[in-house]
Amino acid sequence: MVPHVTLNDGATIPQVGFGVWQVPDDQVRAAVATALEAGYRAIDTAAVYGNEQGTGRAIAESGLPRSEVHVTTKLWNSEQGYDSAMRAFDASLDRLGMDYVDLYLIHWPAPGRDSYVDTWRALERIRADGRARSIGVSNFHRQHLERLFAETDVVPAVNQIELHPNLPQAELRAFHAEHHIATEAWSPLASGELLGDPVVGRIAERLGRSPAQVLLRWHVQLGNIVIPKSVTPERIRANLAVFDFELTDDDLRELSTLDNGRRTGPNPDDFNA
Repeated sequence: MVPHVTLNDGATIPQVGFGVWQVPDDQVRAAVATALEAGYRAIDTAAVYGNEQGTGRAIAESGLPRSEVHVTTKLWNSEQGYDSAMRAFDASLDRLGMDYVDLYLIHWPAPGRDSYVDTWRALERIRADGRARSIGVSNFHRQHLERLFAETDVVPAVNQIELHPNLPQAELRAFHAEHHIATEAWSPLASGELLGDPVVGRIAERLGRSPAQVLLRWHVQLGNIVIPKSVTPERIRANLAVFDFELTDDDLRELSTLDNGRRTGPNPDDFNA
């Protein structure tokens, strides 16, 4: 039901996955179980979320073959550097209860730490060892990517960035396309702020869809990979039901008027936590 995007290393990833940011570990098992039952086959977690263990258990308990569930996790900023990244990856695998992940990301460039190049070299080693099928980055701007191109060997398969109609990131998406990097959107609904927008509401009413479905369909039609999050079973299921309708060119033009450059999260140039 969900199309797959082919990455620059030949691997594939479902275009719509399930994100577990801000879902406590004691709640994530039920949420991931519901998502897998609904048909999601991509789960996105991170070390800093504190829920890798519950996420891994839910996947193991689902009865699905490991090969059918695409699992992403991420390296936190405090673990950047070659040796510390290798240790952090081992710890993530232990918490997940897995011997590999499908996609491993550097969570932020943290330019003030000036460690992301050495960190990327660790990810290259992890990929070469087969313990991460694909490697990528999150929240990298063009200048961060260009430095990786200049100083390392592997082009990231994915850049996961904040992306929604308020922040469509057209220039960065075009740069990704030029270098065959898949764009993955976090905060695809602008942390819920766009759900009450009148433009989104009018389109949703005309189509008989929810505002969230309209926004997720916008991502799909742009070609983004997208990872909505919810702990409500009805919304989890509804967020996947975006492949049986289309936005018109007029809809897309209306949504383009919402571009105001507003972020819901930090600017990667300044975030060094």
